[in-house]
Amino acid sequence: MIRKESVEQLWQAGRNGDPFALTMMGLWLYEGKIVRQDQQNGLSILQEMNQHGVLWAYDLLRYINSSPGDDDVSDHAIVSGQATQQMGQAIENGNVFAMTALGELYYWGKTVPQNRQVAWQFLERASSAGCLVAKDLIQALLEYEQSPTTNFDNVFRKDEVMKENCNPQTTGPTNDPSAKQPNNPSDAMAELNSLIGLERVKKEVMSLRNFVTVQRQREQQGLRTMSVSYHCVFSGSPGTGKTTVARIVAGICRDLGILKKGHLVEVQRSDLVAEYIGQTAPKTNAKIDEALDGVLFIDEAYTLANGGPMDFGLEAINTLLKRMEDDRDRLVVILAGYSDEIKQFINSNPGLESRFNRYIHFDDYSDLELMDIFCYNLNKGQYRITEEALLQVYRIINEKLAQKDARFGNARYIRNLFEKIVQKQSDRLASLGEVSKEQLTMITEDDVSLS
Repeated sequence: MIRKESVEQLWQAGRNGDPFALTMMGLWLYEGKIVRQDQQNGLSILQEMNQHGVLWAYDLLRYINSSPGDDDVSDHAIVSGQATQQMGQAIENGNVFAMTALGELYYWGKTVPQNRQVAWQFLERASSAGCLVAKDLIQALLEYEQSPTTNFDNVFRKDEVMKENCNPQTTGPTNDPSAKQPNNPSDAMAELNSLIGLERVKKEVMSLRNFVTVQRQREQQGLRTMSVSYHCVFSGSPGTGKTTVARIVAGICRDLGILKKGHLVEVQRSDLVAEYIGQTAPKTNAKIDEALDGVLFIDEAYTLANGGPMDFGLEAINTLLKRMEDDRDRLVVILAGYSDEIKQFINSNPGLESRFNRYIHFDDYSDLELMDIFCYNLNKGQYRITEEALLQVYRIINEKLAQKDARFGNARYIRNLFEKIVQKQSDRLASLGEVSKEQLTMITEDDVSLS
């Protein structure tokens, strides 16, 4: 329970310009759990802190914008590693509200890795420095831990900790196309929203869906409507979910009545371009025929123009452009590839430039999102992991992120990492002979030592 005097101390620090006190104040006002709810004022404070570069405020706003109507922000919003690093820098300068906020985040696992020992250190340090909110939180958490139904030691045993993020009920699907997907076609938008990360993508696809829906309503009311091109360009690094989102977009187009079937046909250069004169156009047309009433997804589309003036790739492009016009009511085309290359490809061809005006960029996954994807793979494979091993995975991911280049595989890298860890576990268990079900499911720190 946060006392009145603690709230007043926070308010005073906010009035004095403390950015973390202000962010905490904005969150409290938006949620209405501790003070009287005032979402407009809370949102205004968070937006102001975001403009001043407070990454914690940015992460909170990102969740609020992606989940309108949900005021349980502190329980659901994921705080990025960059935000926690910024809090850590403020802590070095003695900011007690950064200590308090980061302590609570670490305690509940709202950042990676969850570490209650560190959480207590931050909270006790802030309390000793005179922060009343930290003092109240310590009391509340002590009462929580003493409750027989919520005792931390009863939930997480030291030798086999399962991080809360690795709970199958709280971790969404990844961009892994082999993951089980909803069977109901009308679930396409819900499936998109359930994917880990991709906030920019979700916003763009929702915007397209909203536009089509409103135009349909105008048509029903006898009002003029605007024509829209459904063709898209997906840009971004490998392993960021472009193929999976293309399949979901096909389902959304079907649900909206834009396409009859809404299936996805994925092709590359070799599926469209032949080796001899006269074979490319028939080969390209065959794939387009297969995609009619659905989506044709061309991965690394710029490779169609990489063969030089004597290459047949240009013939494939011209065939595609003609069919896009002839079958404009039955075909949606999505081009995908690296950001710079795909942009140069579109800009180099007036025909492509005139037909593709909807660009969606897929951001690289953050460290937290990659950890969520790793945990999803754990749950999907019916594995568990010790706390020490999970911390080691987090360190490996951060080391990789620090060294990554434009070819970094994102979710694909995580899948490969997971498979290497499982192989290492298999090698370890095979030397033991007969093993228990517990041993078969548990990933240990030895399995994560990949050197």
